Amino acid sequence: MTQHGRAVPSDLRAHRRPGINYDGLPDVLAGTAVEPGDAAYAGVRSTYLRGGSPGLVLRPQSPAEVVEAVAVARRHQHLPLGVRSGGHGISGRSTNDGGLVIDVGALDAIEVLDASRRLVRVGPGARWKHVASALQPHGWALGSGDYGGVGVGGLATAGGIGFLGRKHGLTIDHLRAVELVLADGSVVRASDTEHPELFWAVRGAGANFGIVTSFEFTVDEVPDIGWAQLAFRVDDPAAFLEEFGRVTDAAPRETTPNLIMGRSGVAQIMAMVASDDPDVVVAQLQPFAEIAPLVQQQVVIAPYASVMNMFPDAPHQGRGEPVSRSGLVTELTPEVAAASARLLASGAVHWFQLRSMGGAVADVPRDATAFAHRDARFSIVAMGANAQRVDRAWDQLRPHLSGSYLSFETDTGPDRILEAFPPATLARLRALKAELDPTNLFRDNFNLATPPTRSLA
Repeated sequence: MTQHGRAVPSDLRAHRRPGINYDGLPDVLAGTAVEPGDAAYAGVRSTYLRGGSPGLVLRPQSPAEVVEAVAVARRHQHLPLGVRSGGHGISGRSTNDGGLVIDVGALDAIEVLDASRRLVRVGPGARWKHVASALQPHGWALGSGDYGGVGVGGLATAGGIGFLGRKHGLTIDHLRAVELVLADGSVVRASDTEHPELFWAVRGAGANFGIVTSFEFTVDEVPDIGWAQLAFRVDDPAAFLEEFGRVTDAAPRETTPNLIMGRSGVAQIMAMVASDDPDVVVAQLQPFAEIAPLVQQQVVIAPYASVMNMFPDAPHQGRGEPVSRSGLVTELTPEVAAASARLLASGAVHWFQLRSMGGAVADVPRDATAFAHRDARFSIVAMGANAQRVDRAWDQLRPHLSGSYLSFETDTGPDRILEAFPPATLARLRALKAELDPTNLFRDNFNLATPPTRSLA
């Protein structure tokens, strides 16, 4: 048997999943598509954290091929649809069981459009470590989370809480335009002057409206930065967390610290100081070093790209379903610290992170982007193995939360949507969703569509 000129052995056909028209793929997609049984399948079925068994992975090589891939998805709307850029996302929706995955990893170009304005175009499949390396020779950087292996597409449509955040804001705050393929296959450019409502929505809820094929960012002039890794012995987690919050709030906005804790009694602060002056770096880090007894420390002056390239790429061979909970708080109060300490002590979570916000993040009006929680000063993430146990422990913290950041959440239920978007923001998003995606094609990543009204009959 052949598929558009490609021989398809009978043993490969035996692995095919029901409900997929494998033989009807357009020629431009058939050559790079991966289906169960293909030699390449093991490398594309799962993501960094989540195991998957999709029925077909489409790998378009150009924006025009993304249009074709979306057309295939429309013909298979009865199946789950995952959209993947880097495949690192904690939310885990870029794979599935038996459905389609559109993988835009090949759209990874990085180019300077206008050096005088520091305007760059980046493909959704690029990874942030490669973006940082491409910008470094110009003395530029773009804040982008805390791990260089993450793909651009998911982060740049959700928010982007990173190590330059308190100085330079969220990643989406640097976005100037996007080109994307909508559910009906049309290709549009969105900016402040072209489809401005869509441009507003993409910056915080982009996964619901289409597949971005390119981003245009204005990047920052960033010299070498101060980079610190500090490890502490922690005897009283609540007191440590409360003090970490106090020191962070008092720190100049050049300093953006993140905190990781587990059950080991050790806490790690990773902090970036947006300065290449050693005296400034040391002065801004010293209050953090005094929070608790240090057991290890490393402070260097380095290019931002070196931090983004610090960790090697890990294979995308996740197993099972990740369990992660996400929340935002406007203040690390004694109550938040105590609830977080109880969460850690419960044994339900093995990883707990605080990312600091505030500073430049809060300079942007809350209605300027679909990410509306501009008053949040910390993002909280907890990960565990059992959803029921994690939820019981997380519920102690939930009353203190002021919102959620969906990139770190794996519960896709409707309540999470209500936490992530304030009522006015959600109403505006749902109106646009109904207009641009009336059949709800892009529904498998925190679905914004208005829930159907239940009959009382």
